[in-house]
Amino acid sequence: MGTIVSFHAHPDDESITVAGTLARAAATGHRVVLVFATRGELGEPVPGVLAPGENLSVRRAAECHAAAAVIGAERVEFLGYTDSGMMGEAANDAPHCFWRADVDHAARMLSVVLDEEEPDVLTIYDDNGGYGHPDHIQVHRVGKRAGELSAVPVVAQNTTNRDWLTRGMRGMAQEEGREFTPPEDLPEMGKPESEITHRVEAVDFVDRKRAAMRAHASQIAPDHFLLAMPDPVFAMGLGTEFYIVDPPVNPASAPELFDELFTPMR
Repeated sequence: MGTIVSFHAHPDDESITVAGTLARAAATGHRVVLVFATRGELGEPVPGVLAPGENLSVRRAAECHAAAAVIGAERVEFLGYTDSGMMGEAANDAPHCFWRADVDHAARMLSVVLDEEEPDVLTIYDDNGGYGHPDHIQVHRVGKRAGELSAVPVVAQNTTNRDWLTRGMRGMAQEEGREFTPPEDLPEMGKPESEITHRVEAVDFVDRKRAAMRAHASQIAPDHFLLAMPDPVFAMGLGTEFYIVDPPVNPASAPELFDELFTPMR
């Protein structure tokens, strides 16, 4: 069996983005490893969730381990950088934040885990970090470099399928008898379908994905719009996960894990 290492910026990112892929991998006997650049110190906790004096970064790290257990991940690691906040905030200039990290140095830190695990696949984010968050963009840069340093066979960039999302929102609007108005931030979300190379069908694992999201109770309230979705809508919207694999993989040398999980878009 193979190994997949999934690299993320903050706790809860793994559950929202690639939990279906990871749960499917674990369920079929593959080893799953999670690595986080930060502990998400600058997240906004759900009101009333933290106990008096409870440290958010400690809480979020604990939630990572709880979500990992749901997903089936066998190892969780943190690189130790601090959360950079949203783009343009003063936190972007903090000396130890991930956004300011030297890419090669951070990549070497990630490569320690990669060299120990010898993964078949490393998951990161697309070059805009999915939606422009500085730490997510840095995951792309650092992950790509670490994949080169450790000669990982496949580096898969998780992304949102912008056209899939548009079709889904338009269909829901039509069912509700209202006019579809694309969100203003839609051009910043993910990538157009023409740039996406692979998908992972994880509809059978959406219950684990939702449960992993619930494990991050400090960040995702029970009435959060993702958790409040009816089951069929959640399965349709989050049951397929999309990736860009660049450079492409030679079919003759593709790892078994990659062929088993990742379906070409074309």
